[in-house]
Amino acid sequence: MEPNYKHLQAAHCENGVATGLLRHHGMEFMTEPLMFGMGSGIFYIHIPFMLVNGGPAISYRSMPGLIFSRTCKALGVKVNRKKFGSEQEAVDYLNKQIQLGNPVGCQVGVYNLPYFPAEYRFHFNAHNIVVFGKENGLYLVSDPVMETVTTLTEEDMRKVRFAKGPLEPKGQVYYPENVKQVSKEQIRMAIAKGIKKTAFEMLYIPGPIAGVSGINYTARQIRKWRDKLGPRKAALYVGQIVRMQEEIGTGGGGFRFLYAAFLEQANGYIANDELLRISDEFTKAGDMWRASAINMGRIFKGRLNEQKDFEESANMLDEIAAVEKQAYKDLRKLKLL
Repeated sequence: MEPNYKHLQAAHCENGVATGLLRHHGMEFMTEPLMFGMGSGIFYIHIPFMLVNGGPAISYRSMPGLIFSRTCKALGVKVNRKKFGSEQEAVDYLNKQIQLGNPVGCQVGVYNLPYFPAEYRFHFNAHNIVVFGKENGLYLVSDPVMETVTTLTEEDMRKVRFAKGPLEPKGQVYYPENVKQVSKEQIRMAIAKGIKKTAFEMLYIPGPIAGVSGINYTARQIRKWRDKLGPRKAALYVGQIVRMQEEIGTGGGGFRFLYAAFLEQANGYIANDELLRISDEFTKAGDMWRASAINMGRIFKGRLNEQKDFEESANMLDEIAAVEKQAYKDLRKLKLL
């Protein structure tokens, strides 16, 4: 069967895969910002008992898979999601979907993706791609972070689908089923639900490590690291924050810009100028995240290494937390429907 999937380049892999799959099934209105916002993708968590590549585990987004699942649920779309204990079973299932002409999302590990530049191959197992065909023994792959369609050999596909370590993919595939036309009212309701859920999670999740409180938690840790870990290891930890923000698929400043775009697009469905004003606040937060990354990058490279430099980075995060906290409070107050 001739593949007919249209490649979609996106800022983030899960958003791009989810948007592409729904558009493939007729939801032409779907955009990456709408997918991200409806799915309450924006988040923050600092997990103190977990290390990733030798540094703190920090994520600027919700758990992998939730964005697609939440958006589909809000729009009345069923998601078929499978994991496998057997590699051969996973291969057979993927091949069957290809034969049926059904593009599927796959969770994969980055380390063994041959089309990634070497400097971007690290042990991160929550990357997402669309597999939509097979020609001459090669799988046809739409990776949203790439400009064009690429391919994987059967062996490479096995490696990335069964990568080991945190967030093991276990051959996971997922795709929408029974996609029906949705009304503008359903879209408005999905937007409103996504906004309210995001604001609640960022403000009111219990404990100190998640939401806006989590940003302040990271700031407190940065102030302690130089004395506790020594200058070099502390610099490596700060560098890890930047890496999780700018290189690994957990977001950071880029997700704040994406959420700003979502609020702007949401205003097209729910006419409320407050959405545009708050959108500007998230753009401001994104700029602040980027500025903090530049400052922490200098610490990592050894250009800055005094306690006052760590203090400055921590202060920047506290300022970001204050801006975001007010923005989420303002979102909570909106009457959207």
